[in-house]
Amino acid sequence: MTPVERGQDPEIIRVEHLTKVFGRGATAITAVDDVSLSIRRSEIFGILGPNGAGKSTLIRILTTLLTPTAGSARVAGFDLVREPGRIRSVIGVCPQAGTLDLELTARDNLEFYGHLVDYPRAELAGRIRELLAFAGLEDRAESVVATFSGGMRRRLEIVRAFIHRPLIIFLDEPTIGLDPEARHEVWEQVARLNAEKTTVILTTHYMDEAERLCDRVAFIDGGRLIALDTVERLLGLVPSGDLVEIRFDRITGDVVDRLRDDPRIGFLEVREGTIALRALNGGRLVPALLGVFEEAGLAVTSLSVRTPSLEDLFIYLTGKEFGAGAATNADSTGAGRES
Repeated sequence: MTPVERGQDPEIIRVEHLTKVFGRGATAITAVDDVSLSIRRSEIFGILGPNGAGKSTLIRILTTLLTPTAGSARVAGFDLVREPGRIRSVIGVCPQAGTLDLELTARDNLEFYGHLVDYPRAELAGRIRELLAFAGLEDRAESVVATFSGGMRRRLEIVRAFIHRPLIIFLDEPTIGLDPEARHEVWEQVARLNAEKTTVILTTHYMDEAERLCDRVAFIDGGRLIALDTVERLLGLVPSGDLVEIRFDRITGDVVDRLRDDPRIGFLEVREGTIALRALNGGRLVPALLGVFEEAGLAVTSLSVRTPSLEDLFIYLTGKEFGAGAATNADSTGAGRES
């Protein structure tokens, strides 16, 4: 029984001023920069950021694969530096890069890993059958993994990480490179794992993935934590409100001027055949907008309202597009020595 289980602490992970520096002197790269956060028991916690933001480095530290340069962390009540073996016994890890043996069957892959984590031999066959069913792969148990699609391989990797019933499972970019259907299958699998009271920590740069799955999300950029809260509260930080796009056959200058003068509209841009504007509670503004066009005798061909996304939030917080991650970060180079 872990310290967390004994005390039923609502926080299963606490990170305080965690820092990781690769290299020394002028060439040093700070991949994780003074990060402090806590993760609650049984939640799905997302670590978001562009490529090279420091997400994977943070995960490697929390899973004991890297030693921090400074700061501290406790995982399931165990100290990150002093008790790495105890931490490994209560976590499961599904890394970004595939690690299945493609020449083995699905059953053999799970059996091999079960032996590595010292799962009771008398119970292992039954656990493997259970996990294959969980992943929807029971009919492919004896198939060589090389014949599996990308989505099937990822589902197998996720249940493999869960074979010893860990308290926490880390998923590093679990759907990267998968097609939309395979991504949705993985999402369903993650939700089922979490329904078993497993704490799920995932890194992703897919905003829809975080909005769909996560109870709370942390934004990482340049190695620093720039925001952490529930998706709903984070989206409330975007001051410009909903995006309303109106398509039309023609437009007149007086209509545009009238819209610009409306105090409820914070931003307006006229493109070819479209007016794009932002407003708080944009859906409630729609009747008034349609009224303006109707009075002017102008035909609206389509109208859409989109609430702010996590990508909009990232742009608001950083002033840059989400895909513009720092290419020099240690997450993307994989280079450097521990410092």
